[in-house]
Amino acid sequence: MALHFELVTPEKLVRSEDVYMVVVPGSEGEFGVLKGHAPFMSTIRDGAVQVYKTESASPETIQVRGGFAEVGDAGLTVLAEHVEA
Repeated sequence: MALHFELVTPEKLVRSEDVYMVVVPGSEGEFGVLKGHAPFMSTIRDGAVQVYKTESASPETIQVRGGFAEVGDAGLTVLAEHVEA
């Protein structure tokens, strides 16, 4: 099962891919999202988004600053104010 993940900034679409799991630095604490997660929306704090391409893979870390995360039927979208290159 794959989760569709998109990472977007005001300037561009940074990433759009199917992954196993994503851990997001929510303002109330980190949360992990797998395919089939219940829909919700959260603000995010400055920190690291961890992207797991497969169940046994090591995470890829992407530094983000501020924004929102939305989980819906289409997957997870992170709308970040800024993404570190």
